[in-house]
Amino acid sequence: MLLIDEIDRADEAFEAFLLEVLADYQITVPELGTLRARHVPQVILTSNSTRELSDALRRRCLYHWLDYPTPAREMAIVRATLPEAESALVEQAVAFVQQLRREDLAKIPGIAETLDWIRALHRLGMAALPDDPQALLSSLGCLLKTRDDRFQMVPDRLRQLMEGRRSVGVAEKASA
Repeated sequence: MLLIDEIDRADEAFEAFLLEVLADYQITVPELGTLRARHVPQVILTSNSTRELSDALRRRCLYHWLDYPTPAREMAIVRATLPEAESALVEQAVAFVQQLRREDLAKIPGIAETLDWIRALHRLGMAALPDDPQALLSSLGCLLKTRDDRFQMVPDRLRQLMEGRRSVGVAEKASA
């Protein structure tokens, strides 16, 4: 099995090389010689759609799109990965990230960013998200990966998201 993560970040030359490798099931490494697969490899490519893949590569692929997880699923992932993080912190942070994903951002935070952020907040000794937007600003580099996205989150906008997070949390508890 071969996993090539974020193929869309590779250039077209690598994509052409990959097609050649997959056609012959072999690769030549100058220092090692030619390496041949004993079996037809199962190849998994991931993409964030930052660029279109070539028609030749797309023709050879089966597609499966994954959406962001539900809040409950994301909390389960976080709790399994970071069992030491406080429940209130996990619930509030996941609700905040879910709200943030509805914003018009260049790079929407994924699960990895949620985990990084909660891990950082936990290591800073936080048991829950602070109520002060200014206190959140210093940690947003874990979630927001572009300068424009970071500077879009001014204290007033963060306050609105924090209010939305609270109302989402209340609605979820009421429906449970």
